[in-house]
Amino acid sequence: MFGVALHAAPTQSSPDGLWNGFAQVNGKGCALHAADHRLGRRGRGCTAQWPPEIPLPSSSFSGGRLILHFDEYANTHDATVQDGSLTGTFGRNGHAVTLTAQKNAALFPASAEPPHIAGVWQISVDGPKGEHVWTLRVHQSGAKVDAVIERIDGDTGKLYGTWHDGQFAVSHFTAAGPSYAVLKPQPDDTLRVFTFTHSNGLQPLRAPRLPGARDASLAAADDPLHHTTLANPAQPLAFRFPDLSGKLVASTDPEFRHKAVIVSIGGSWCPNCQDEAPFLESLYQSYHDRGLEIVEVSFEESAQLANPAHLRTVIHKFGITYPVLVAGTPDQLDQKFPGVEGLNCWPTTFFVGRDGVVKAIHTGYSGLATGKDNAALEHETTALVQRLLPGDEHSDLAPSKTGTEVARRTQQ
Repeated sequence: MFGVALHAAPTQSSPDGLWNGFAQVNGKGCALHAADHRLGRRGRGCTAQWPPEIPLPSSSFSGGRLILHFDEYANTHDATVQDGSLTGTFGRNGHAVTLTAQKNAALFPASAEPPHIAGVWQISVDGPKGEHVWTLRVHQSGAKVDAVIERIDGDTGKLYGTWHDGQFAVSHFTAAGPSYAVLKPQPDDTLRVFTFTHSNGLQPLRAPRLPGARDASLAAADDPLHHTTLANPAQPLAFRFPDLSGKLVASTDPEFRHKAVIVSIGGSWCPNCQDEAPFLESLYQSYHDRGLEIVEVSFEESAQLANPAHLRTVIHKFGITYPVLVAGTPDQLDQKFPGVEGLNCWPTTFFVGRDGVVKAIHTGYSGLATGKDNAALEHETTALVQRLLPGDEHSDLAPSKTGTEVARRTQQ
């Protein structure tokens, strides 16, 4: 069920009011809800207001047609309002989901006697990026739950649901689009977790609850510090791409010599990259004067290469002041960074020492929805940056030693 509070002149055909309804994702009705003007922000989930510091989506309403543009993800909500019903689509470039809603429609009632599923679960998976385990974290209040799935490339953001008809169907709807999963308790105290595959089919996965997951011989959670590696660790990480003004920026430029450098690979279309951006900007503001440089290398959809308007929106949205370069399209990632192995996650972040050698590579980003994992990641990353800066006796640690040390502390 999603909810959108829309404001316009109070006429019979006006969209003014609270609309609750469904988004159809591959035949499944996602229970999606957001409040106050517009679709909810990723990580805040289904009952959040759009933060006031973020510009509203551009919109129009005429002749019963409502159009909302969410430029930071290049998504458009195009709907028709008639006789108390709202029907339309949400998406971009031919990839759209169907939305239907009714003004002030009731939410699903909760079923009686909800089982207790709060806690941490480990989902065994043969993941598309080579991972073996996803972590599922669930908070519960009576029949209501919020959950987040953490993968090697980042997290889903908060998913919300209610105990109904023998399962928790959890979902959210954000400016990036809908997300949906089913958590179904099993008699052996495991969860049957249903998520969408890359081919858009539902895959059933088994998830024991921690700490019993380790007793069940599940693999330990995949280590984001050892997913992506260099064929030659002694070879400097090279880049040479244009910024948004067309100026070529290269790793060999004078401003990067003898500096600690963070190189983050992402794209404006990537939710986990947008989650990471405010943290990178905070690091840049804190440590740039001490010798830290940050470069974002963005891979954009082909239609955006001539005029990366959506990337400009993201830069404005987060107040990014470090250089942002446009390298090509996502399918050119390996071509643009030869010699990097296992480079398949967005974002992937390289930490380069003052000697020009990569000291650590981190895949993905644990966003605010992951709670303590987000805090731990930001703490460990800040500590690593401090060690790379001038004046620290450990700043030139070898790549393997640095990565192992950070990984071990993160897992404690």
